[in-house]
Amino acid sequence: MFDQTGAAIPQALITVDRPPAVKQSLTTDADGRFTLSLPPGRYSVTAQHPGFVDARLTDVVIVSNQSASIRLELPVAGLNESISVAAGAPAPDATPSTIEVSPLEVRAVAGAGENVFRVLQTLPGVAAVNDFDSRLSVRGGGPDQNLTMMDGVEIHNPYRLFGLTSAFNPETVESFELTAGGFSAKYGDRLSSILVIENRDGSTAAPVAATAALALTDGNLVAEGRLPGTTNSSWLVTGRRTYYDLIAERVVDTDLPAFTDLQGRAVWQLAPGRRVTFFGMRSREGADAQFNDDTSNERASLKSATRNDLGAVSFASTLGQRNTTKTTVSWYRNREGFDFDGAFQSEARRSNQPDDNAVPLAQILFTRVVAVEDVAVRQELAMHASRKHLVEAGFETHHLSTSWEWEIRGDRNPNEANGSSGAGGAALPPSLASARRTGRGGVWLTDQWTVSQALRIEPGLRADWSGLAHEWTVSPRIALVGELGARSRMRLAGGTFTQSPGYEKLLQSDYFVDLSSGTAPALRSERAWHAVASLERDVTTGVTVKAEGYYKRFDRLLAGRLETPSEVAARVATYDFPAALADQIPRSPQITSFAGNDGAGRAYGVELYAAKQAMSATTRLSGWMSYTWGKAETTEYGRVYAADYDRTHALSVNANYQLSRLINVATTARIQSGFPTTPVAGVRVASTADTADIDRDGNRTELIPLRDTAGLPVWSPDFGGLGNLNTGRLPLFARVDLRATFRPRWSDNRWQIYLDVINLLNRDNASSLDPELVYDPASDRPQVKMVRSGRLPLLPSLGVRYRF
Repeated sequence: MFDQTGAAIPQALITVDRPPAVKQSLTTDADGRFTLSLPPGRYSVTAQHPGFVDARLTDVVIVSNQSASIRLELPVAGLNESISVAAGAPAPDATPSTIEVSPLEVRAVAGAGENVFRVLQTLPGVAAVNDFDSRLSVRGGGPDQNLTMMDGVEIHNPYRLFGLTSAFNPETVESFELTAGGFSAKYGDRLSSILVIENRDGSTAAPVAATAALALTDGNLVAEGRLPGTTNSSWLVTGRRTYYDLIAERVVDTDLPAFTDLQGRAVWQLAPGRRVTFFGMRSREGADAQFNDDTSNERASLKSATRNDLGAVSFASTLGQRNTTKTTVSWYRNREGFDFDGAFQSEARRSNQPDDNAVPLAQILFTRVVAVEDVAVRQELAMHASRKHLVEAGFETHHLSTSWEWEIRGDRNPNEANGSSGAGGAALPPSLASARRTGRGGVWLTDQWTVSQALRIEPGLRADWSGLAHEWTVSPRIALVGELGARSRMRLAGGTFTQSPGYEKLLQSDYFVDLSSGTAPALRSERAWHAVASLERDVTTGVTVKAEGYYKRFDRLLAGRLETPSEVAARVATYDFPAALADQIPRSPQITSFAGNDGAGRAYGVELYAAKQAMSATTRLSGWMSYTWGKAETTEYGRVYAADYDRTHALSVNANYQLSRLINVATTARIQSGFPTTPVAGVRVASTADTADIDRDGNRTELIPLRDTAGLPVWSPDFGGLGNLNTGRLPLFARVDLRATFRPRWSDNRWQIYLDVINLLNRDNASSLDPELVYDPASDRPQVKMVRSGRLPLLPSLGVRYRF
């Protein structure tokens, strides 16, 4: 028996209960240890000691002729979010869709680059939005529907290097926990998933200790230790920085994308059961790259600067013997600036002649500044109303200041079928300056009700207020876990989930909708209903299999509305095409960036998951395997079609094999159906603004046909009307990654050297299919060829970790 600093607790009362026949009590010895001889069966174990909150295990299985080692930690109130703590046999969580990933697994998974989001992509129901990005789609939902919480604070931008890596250093994290649906009423304002990250305290074993590591994108240093004059208070500081830029910039004479992160945490144990925690983060990311080609006259200038700052303090305390409280006050700011000025040849536009003059230079000038500032308070209270009821209540408030500003001049992205696409969609306004200062908040109440040894129910109720939508939403939820024998259990969960409109969500979205107070209508919070059921079985010690089914229904989803007839007429009127090209003017209604709650949809599927844990140093093989069959549909614009992240089949295998005491080999293999895509329906004459009054009619705002130097019309892809959206599929995705880790015999486990290879087979995967126009001698217009793009190539890297 230990407290959470690792100190032994003597004279703690241990009670073992298996109704109706078995109930034993004893106390721990001077070393905090206890031994019991019990007949085979399933037991609950409770530990109690004055000044500590009870620790309880409700799922300890004793097998005939075998011993079981159990480590109980008595939590000082507020140190853990959960009252039940265990090492060998965790208490069953009623929520079906929760999977915890350890920091050690994040560091060890092949191809993940020590990025938790890339590890989560191998779990059931979770998909990467593309091969490069860390953003996630969970069970067919968009990346804006996922919430990331770190130590009780909402993190609005959890990525670095344009999404290539994450903001979280697994060296300093206690746990990662993803709930893919049916999550507790303690969390809200998202429709799909919750990722909860708990950072660890600094070690109190010594005044100073340190670890250094060098990974694919960055190097990091972690320093930690015991605060002077204390025995159980600690400090921890970690710094990360990219290193490749320091070398490459001496060769290419440009500032490559790079970042620096600094995080700190200090914990003061004021008294038994009371402590205060300060934590903060400062991150800077930027690039200043130039490219010029005197031969083709192509040029590009890219500047970006991102700032992330976080400061927070939390106070945790016991309230008597059975209750705990935790208060977290935080300030978070994210500011992103992006500036691109370039002229380059786009393969998506050309006239139908064979020479280089057929491809005109695309002129792009794009400037964007996005800012989110969030001042938040989160209050949590846990009350042991009785031995059968753990009641949790709380509230959270957010005061948000958000702004979006941009200028878009020149050509738009011809590869985007949806005009509201944030990647340069045709319907985005050329100029935007929008700021919203608003608030949102929520209150919740849950009850973990142990009905019997075999059944636990967790009803919950949440109410959320949105200042932007000016409405309250109420979300009832329920989850239960039932034991089906000694090794099997069933879990059910369901309820209502809401997501308020806000620019902070659009940071992760694929599409932009204008939330300016003068243009946005009376918007409402988006809404979803979840139903989840799972069956789980412990095949043997450390081996678990699970089958889970889910159904989600959405309505009131935010989406850009269609042009009205008058807006279509006004847009068409800006074209000044000759009669021979009049049929090339796009006359169908286009998707705009004006917001509306017009979207709906559903998602459903079945997931299979099997995991084998490493139970000791002698375990050779560990890892997990997952398979998902799923469907996701969107209903909007008068039709039902495949959602952007509909993926029918997804198989992932993660294996870790201890080849010897010195060498470990890990591999990750994934095979997945392609996401929907909008196929090119043909080609259309491109237009350009007649700013030079080429046709001499005195109108410099009209659109005229774009022509090459020979006067031939330039063509661009035509994605057809709304009926063509997401009617195609990307090719099958398949990737194998490999990681080999070596721990030198002479290093006393202080050194770790590894080789990590992403896309070992160098497969040409496709995150998108981009149209390329090629000369067609048999026609008056070019042909369309689809080209795979957006994949990670064969990418080896060498990493080193050293513990001081």
